[in-house]
Amino acid sequence: MLAHISTEYYVRLEQGRAPRPSGEVLAGIAAALRLTDAESDNLHRLAGTAPSRTGLHPRDVRPSILAVLERMPQTAAIVMSAIFEVLAWNDLAAALMTDFSALAPEERNLARLAFLAPPSSGSPLFGVSDATEFRQHVVMELEGVLARYPADPAVVGLIEELREGSEEFARLWERHDVQSGPTLRKTFTNTAVGDVTVDCDVLALADRDQHLVLYTAPVGSRDADALALLSVLGTQSIEAGRHF
Repeated sequence: MLAHISTEYYVRLEQGRAPRPSGEVLAGIAAALRLTDAESDNLHRLAGTAPSRTGLHPRDVRPSILAVLERMPQTAAIVMSAIFEVLAWNDLAAALMTDFSALAPEERNLARLAFLAPPSSGSPLFGVSDATEFRQHVVMELEGVLARYPADPAVVGLIEELREGSEEFARLWERHDVQSGPTLRKTFTNTAVGDVTVDCDVLALADRDQHLVLYTAPVGSRDADALALLSVLGTQSIEAGRHF
């Protein structure tokens, strides 16, 4: 479960009956077994893959993941980097949240939106239901990211920017919380269709230290109908920059 693979597949790996595992699978196994960097490197060498040791958090999204985004027309989906940059999204995510293509890369960072949104924008997360919990989650995650990428200028720079620009972030940062419960449901406020409550599932892309975030609604529900309407309306009727 921790490695995000089935028991049957793991058994076949141990017995040498499975195809050579991908770097993503190996990264998941290494994390589940709590291997050190040296042990993880050796695991990758034995399997013929090469782990990334550049010291920088990856920002490129695998083509297969980009294809998955477009194959889920009833699911709003985004890919986030380790520091909460929205790296990729599908049309429904743009309609539900905001047209990310109209934003500069630094404006697509959800941590900045959570803590540094100007007062004129209203709620920092534009009315999303779990704003407080999300901010706590951001701080906890960024502490771990800094430990993994202590020399990455993007990581260090973002944390310094948040500490200097947000008293709340600075206060939460000093608390060093280590627990953050998962958000399984949240509600978006959308000017085109009103409130939309969705299930939230976050899948780790271990080889890139990224996350695939999926927003769905039960089939036949009012919220599913709202998502279906948004998929037809697209981003044209959505007020740019209004929704997280």
